[in-house]
Amino acid sequence: MIIIAYLCGSLSGAMIICHVMKLHDPSLHGSHNPGATNVLRINGRLPAVIVLIFDMLKGAIPVYIAYRLGISPFFLGIIGISACLGHIFPCFFHFRGGKGVATALGMMAPIGLDFTGCFLLTWFLALIITGYSSVAAIVGFLFAPLFVWFFKPELTLPVTMLSCLIIIRHSSNIMRLFKGEEPKSYARHNKK
Repeated sequence: MIIIAYLCGSLSGAMIICHVMKLHDPSLHGSHNPGATNVLRINGRLPAVIVLIFDMLKGAIPVYIAYRLGISPFFLGIIGISACLGHIFPCFFHFRGGKGVATALGMMAPIGLDFTGCFLLTWFLALIITGYSSVAAIVGFLFAPLFVWFFKPELTLPVTMLSCLIIIRHSSNIMRLFKGEEPKSYARHNKK
């Protein structure tokens, strides 16, 4: 299941959807990040929503299948992390992937509506207050281990490991934020 999750994660929603819809390649335009936020900036809302759903499903499906197979909570977390690693380092796209936020959310959503609601509310409030998708992701994943500890404490360790991975993956965004160079989530890039 860990290998299957990694391979599912390696299917880049941004690259596949933009290719099928004949849109700008997110690895060549905008922030060059193949994720939903960059697709939103360079190609608009509809493709970004499709990419978001695609990337969430590739995190949720392997974890759900593993859950149905009776795999223990700790290993469910490892399987979810594997899907996120596939998104971040996709074997099908030269190991250059996205930040893993949507895939991680998809992996964590089956924990429960209470956890998912808290995470999404935190993410949304951070986005509204700051205007930065990267800040929203960082804040959401800083709080994710606390939220999961309230609702499903047996999953705290894997969610903490996943949160660390996502925050580390945002190190370039953190540097751009400190330099004042990070684009707002709604800013559209020039499509040269």
